[in-house]
Amino acid sequence: MFSRKSPTHVSKRLAIGAAALVAALAPTFAYAQEVEVLTQSNANILWTLIAACLVMIMQAGFACVECGFTRAKSAGNIMMKNFLDFAAGSIVFFLFGFGVMFGLDAGGFMGTSGFALGGVAEGDMMWTYTFWFFQSVFAATAATIVSGGMAERTKFGSYVVVSIVISGLIYPISGHWAWGSLWLGDDGAGWLEALGFCDFAGSSVVHSVGGWIALAGALVLGPRIGKYSEDGKANAIPGHNIPLAGLGVFILWFGWFGFNPGSTTTADDTIGLIAMNTSLAACGGTLGAMIFSWFRFGKPDISMTMNGCLAGLVGITAPCATVTPGPSIIIGLVAGVLVVLAIEFIDKVLKIDDPVGASSVHGVCGAWGTIACGLFNVDGGLFYGGGMGQLGVQLIGVGVFFVWAFGAGFILMNIVKGVFGIRVTKEEELKGLDIAEHGSESYNGFQLFSNE
Repeated sequence: MFSRKSPTHVSKRLAIGAAALVAALAPTFAYAQEVEVLTQSNANILWTLIAACLVMIMQAGFACVECGFTRAKSAGNIMMKNFLDFAAGSIVFFLFGFGVMFGLDAGGFMGTSGFALGGVAEGDMMWTYTFWFFQSVFAATAATIVSGGMAERTKFGSYVVVSIVISGLIYPISGHWAWGSLWLGDDGAGWLEALGFCDFAGSSVVHSVGGWIALAGALVLGPRIGKYSEDGKANAIPGHNIPLAGLGVFILWFGWFGFNPGSTTTADDTIGLIAMNTSLAACGGTLGAMIFSWFRFGKPDISMTMNGCLAGLVGITAPCATVTPGPSIIIGLVAGVLVVLAIEFIDKVLKIDDPVGASSVHGVCGAWGTIACGLFNVDGGLFYGGGMGQLGVQLIGVGVFFVWAFGAGFILMNIVKGVFGIRVTKEEELKGLDIAEHGSESYNGFQLFSNE
């Protein structure tokens, strides 16, 4: 006989059935969520490893740029220093530098754990290995910037000491101030980070640090023979292979798509914008330097244009994730003009011989990129209604990084000079460092025994 159920009774039965279904499917939902988390984790590891490999390729770019902008008789020495920066620097960063940069914070100054990756929990090992590798290529970049400013007159053995100290101490300490929390979270946060300092991928942390140490090294070394005449006039010492330098710039541009987007260390939807901003700024820097040098010198200068590209890349490195494409072009254009002015000022006014313009490209334009965060950041930038707060913090950071990197670099260079000697003899410099320091030629049968 048919029996009508009340609506309330039916609702109860449906609720019970739904609850039973949910309970039955709960393991499936949990498994799906676990798979999603694992997939994202693996994607993050894969993306960060790919980005790290791109940054490692930048070592080749730096080597080509430095070789091309200097003379043939010391090209092999340039290559040796770039190999040394990566080889010795990575081991020192593993044993000591990584812990100083990312270990447990000690009063906001430096990390005090994680040396040789000790104390890493088993479940965190795969990510820690990946993160270490990514950070190690950044450390190599900071050290390699220095070699360009000290090119063609530095003792190789003394440079080994300089490179090791940079990778193991100077760079990691300042890196801790701005990026200390990236491994252990708040337990590793440095004091600049706590102020809200913005440097997403390292305009100051990597580039200005390297550039200011390069400036200190060039100052302590003194100019190359023949760079300045008796009346103080700066003489051009052209590089021996501009096409090689151009290839290096393109390699660096390519590698920068690991440097900036890779700094997310996450495979998410922000990497496309960061890559776009990075490339637009490089284009802006190229055009800015080309047009400005054209007006200033009467012709579009090749080496200035290439340095302008690098200047744009350095400038966008800090704000690449926090600005929009339009301001990225402006940041690059300003960097392109700024690098031409800076190279002239350091060369002709300060009379410091920086053969490849490392201090201008990386030091000055790294500072500009850091300041640009305070101007153009969508969240907190002065031009976006954020007031002076972020800009003030950025200016503090720029000053701190200059004082630390130039000061520590100057002290380091003078200690090395006093203990080991830092500059080759006049005869060795005239002969070329390939023969004098390594006993071989980069271009067999083409060695020049003069100051040409």
